[in-house]
Amino acid sequence: MHFDPREQAALREVGLDTDDLREASEHVSAAVDADADRLAAFFGDGGTFYSDMEMAHSASDVQEHTVDHIDLYTHGASLRGYLKFDSWGVPIEGGRILSEETVELSLGPTVDARVKFARDPDDL
Repeated sequence: MHFDPREQAALREVGLDTDDLREASEHVSAAVDADADRLAAFFGDGGTFYSDMEMAHSASDVQEHTVDHIDLYTHGASLRGYLKFDSWGVPIEGGRILSEETVELSLGPTVDARVKFARDPDDL
C-alpha cells in the first residue's frame, strides 16, 4: 500500500475500509505509471530542450540542453530514473506533467531542485 500508517488511519477515520485503501493505492500506482509514460514520450528520442534550471556561471534564466535520453522506473507511488544530457546526467526523484508543452522533474544530487523543461523556451 502507498499510504503511510498515519494516512491509512486518517482515511479509515473518514470511512474507507481496507479494500477501499487497496483500490486507492492501485489508482495511485496507475497514475504514476501513466505520468512516467507521458514523461518518456515528452523527452522521446532526446534533442534540444530548455529549462529554468539554475546553473553556475549563467546569466540567463533559461538554459538550453541537449538531452540524450530519459530512463524512468516506477514502484508504487515512486517515480525515479535518470536524465542523460549530452555530457552529464542527473538522477530523477519525481516528475509531473504541467501541460502538453511543459513538464517538471525533481532532480537529485548536483541539482537538488524542481526544474521545468520545454521544447520551446517561450513555454517556460
